[in-house]
Amino acid sequence: MDNEKTTWINIAEGLYEFLNRNKTTIQYTFKDMTVAVPQDTGDNAPSAKWHIDGTIRVNTWEGNASE
Repeated sequence: MDNEKTTWINIAEGLYEFLNRNKTTIQYTFKDMTVAVPQDTGDNAPSAKWHIDGTIRVNTWEGNASE
């Protein structure tokens, strides 16, 4: 794993832990947004196009998933 991937993983883990400690809900609303998601690494990697038109809500909580 290269340094760039390791950094993003560390950032994501830290953000998740922070949000979970604070029992945070984050809501994102997108209107007619297109995102190019890389399918591989490298300068000329092909990408998939994702279209988002709606709401994405992320909730965090502590505890067992079966609770």
